[in-house]
Amino acid sequence: MATVPANGKRKIVINPVTRVEGHGKVTIHMDENNHVDQARFHIIEFRGFERFIQGRMYWEAPVVVQRLCGICPVSHHLCGAKATDVIVGADKLTPTAEKMRRLMHYGQTYQSHALHFYHLASPDLLFGFGAPVEKRNVIGVIGEYPEVATKAVLMRKFGQEIIKATSGKKVHGTGAIPGGINKNLSIEERDVLRKDAGKMLEWAVEGLELCKSVVKGNLDFLLAFGSFDSNHVSIVREDGCMDLYDGVLRAKDFEGNIIFDQVKPADYLDYIVEEVRPWSYMKFPHIKSLGKEKGWYRVGPMPRVNCCDFIDTPVAEKERAELMSVTGGKPINSTMAYHWARMIELVHSAEKIIELLDDPDLQGTDLVTSGEKRTRGVAWIEAPRGTLIHHYELNPETDQIVLANLIVSTTHNNEPMNRAVRVVAEQHLEGQAEITEGLLNHIEVGIRAYDPCLSCATHALGQMRLQVQLVGADGTILDEQFRG
Repeated sequence: MATVPANGKRKIVINPVTRVEGHGKVTIHMDENNHVDQARFHIIEFRGFERFIQGRMYWEAPVVVQRLCGICPVSHHLCGAKATDVIVGADKLTPTAEKMRRLMHYGQTYQSHALHFYHLASPDLLFGFGAPVEKRNVIGVIGEYPEVATKAVLMRKFGQEIIKATSGKKVHGTGAIPGGINKNLSIEERDVLRKDAGKMLEWAVEGLELCKSVVKGNLDFLLAFGSFDSNHVSIVREDGCMDLYDGVLRAKDFEGNIIFDQVKPADYLDYIVEEVRPWSYMKFPHIKSLGKEKGWYRVGPMPRVNCCDFIDTPVAEKERAELMSVTGGKPINSTMAYHWARMIELVHSAEKIIELLDDPDLQGTDLVTSGEKRTRGVAWIEAPRGTLIHHYELNPETDQIVLANLIVSTTHNNEPMNRAVRVVAEQHLEGQAEITEGLLNHIEVGIRAYDPCLSCATHALGQMRLQVQLVGADGTILDEQFRG
């Protein structure tokens, strides 16, 4: 929708942004010469999980927090469990517990990346950003690429079956508990999953090749589309290897220089600060040492590839090296490179799933451990969309949570998504007298590359506006109170 006030300036609104999880809108202000004056990505819903988890018992957290989302509940479930591991003093899990959790996590990453690429992103990549809207959707993909669409459904189903086998349910499971897990993987469950695992790796490689063919076919355009220099943050193993489940935090600048490294979860507040702005329910994190003007950063598949030194599965490592060769080994700052990196992680997840399914530790019976109890627990994990941080503090007398801080993947990417909206608007709307639906979809393409989960990311400080009315039987307002 575009409006044209009397002074010739225009306000363009995209509401809602489509093919993303949650509710968001874009506003773009154009001056009288059709130049972009302001461009913003607004999060227009509010969840408030950080507040209403207060008062809950700490052992409830892993189950409660995953209700933030139906797309990536496993990430919150596992991160909540890892934070409560710290609270119960479980500094090292049993081999069965850690490997069951890792299998659960790679199952989620596999299904989530498949869902995003095939169902949400591929209509733009396969048909073009300006293709007719009636074609540019998953139904169009099913019609024109039925084999690809069928494999996409079965790939997601496979990931969901892994989640069910490790957590008890496909959505909002209960497998991870403070200090470990509540079940192992039976031989029967293992054999069912192992039967299809090789095929899932084969299909993941096919999907990566499809993505690469699209990107390489239009490399100059896609590398420039909505792109800008940025810092990058992710978890890595202590030796620099990619690790989606655990590790230390590393940050690089756009040229590949290390900003910080080897940071432990308990120390995250020494390195990351969150800013609140009045026009969005989503906060704006930045690197403390660089300040809010220069310290914002990106997280997710592309920054993970940029930050790690290598991947410890052979096919994914070969593909990582090919992607990094595009920029001669320096970090890639292209927004659309998220898709390529995401598909490398899809392959990596399939390789890890096969490796774990062949590990006899999954049938172990030593499931839980504990140690000296603490009143503060901080943990992180690499969710499909990027680094996720959970921080809980307890009342030691009641075991109730008195403070919760969640920095979600999409929250980390808030400023970059706003930058992408601005850059794409300047690249494709600047000087345009007529704004078409196809042109506006270019803005959405830039947002979708981050695979945002807007429901997860809606947290804010302060009080919400509130109006309460007491109405009589005849409809008369007897009393009225306002807050905010």
